[in-house]
Parts: sequence; structure tokens; C-alpha cells
Amino acid sequence: MASSSTHFFLLSLVFLMTSFFQLSSHQQLCRKDEYLALMQFKDSFVIERQASTCPKVNLWKSQGVDCCSWEGIWCDHNTSHVIGLDLSSSCLFGSINSSSSLFCLGHLQYLNLALNDFNFSKIPSEVGNLSRLTYLNLSGSFFSGQMPHEISKLSNLAKLDLSLNLDYSNQGLLELKRPDLSSLAQSLTKLEWLDLSSIGINSPIPKALANMSSLTYLHFG
Repeated sequence: MASSSTHFFLLSLVFLMTSFFQLSSHQQLCRKDEYLALMQFKDSFVIERQASTCPKVNLWKSQGVDCCSWEGIWCDHNTSHVIGLDLSSSCLFGSINSSSSLFCLGHLQYLNLALNDFNFSKIPSEVGNLSRLTYLNLSGSFFSGQMPHEISKLSNLAKLDLSLNLDYSNQGLLELKRPDLSSLAQSLTKLEWLDLSSIGINSPIPKALANMSSLTYLHFG
């Protein structure tokens, strides 16, 4: 388990550092539509704490109009499309609804919204529109309800972490029924890391998991 955690830490670090050096060698302003989408996404939340403790989104305006240089943002050096968004532990409070400007960022490959407070809202089905995602982390963020079927359409995912979405009494808030674990395993064949701990799963462990040859980390229950 420790080696798997180290493996994914290194993968994430390589992704972030590669994007940084690519951007540094080929400076371009981010696309206006994606700049606006990011600002609208930020403005749809209350920032729960002071800027000094949650610096990412609070510093965006002071970092200029080039969103590719903002903390927590990574862009493709050729197209300037936003391909990485890391707003983990950003003190975001509110809900992500189906019309969120987040879903305008169609080139995202890396999305980390872990450790925020999405106020017991459901994960929008529109997450399935982010078809380029290889990394999706929504852990520990007070999401509730049924995991949307559309997540099973994210066929490029290598890491999926929906763990530890708990209420104030440490009861799991998310459920996995439709899709169930079997259909998820059949659809997301590129997964290397799958963490569904604290999610209500009402089906037996499917045989399809044995056919996921890339899977190195699995945690649920």
C-alpha cells in the first residue's frame, strides 16, 4: 500500500512539474473563456477562512489575468488549455450544480477538489463530460447521495478517489448502486488506484476486479 501511495505521489509530481516547465518555456496567456470559467467557479463558493490559510483561489486576482500562472492551475504549453486544477484544501463552501462553469473546462486531465465542504450536495452527472480526466479526487468533501452513472464514462481514469465523504457523525454519505461496483470495474479498465472507502456498496466484490490488470491500489468498505 505504501509503495502504491508513493507511486501516485510521484506520478502527480511529474504531472505538475512537467506542466510547470512546459509553461515556463513557452509563455502564453490562458484562454479567455477558461479564465472566465475559473473565475465563475471560484465566485460560486464562499471561502470559509482567511486568505492566509487558503491562499490558492484568494490569490488568483493578484496573480494577473494569465490563469496558467495561478496557483493550482496547469495548462498545456501548446494550446494554453487548462489541463490541471488542484483546489484541494481550499476552504471552498457551497454546492457544485449541473450548470457549474467547471464543466466548461473540457480539456481537464487532472481534477482535485479534495478536503473542501460541498455542503452535502450530489456529485453532478455532468462530471462525465470531462472525458479527458485521468485523475479525479473528490475525497473528504461532504458529497452525498448516489455516485452518478456518468463517472463510469470516464474511461481514461487512472486514479479515482471518492473516499471519506462523511457526515458529522462519521457516517458515509455516498452510495454506489447504479452504477454498481461491477459496472464500474468493467468500464474503468485503466484504473491504477481506486478508493471507495466509506461508500455504501450493496453488491458483492465482482469478478471483473480481477481483470483490472493495471490496478495496484484498492480500498473500499
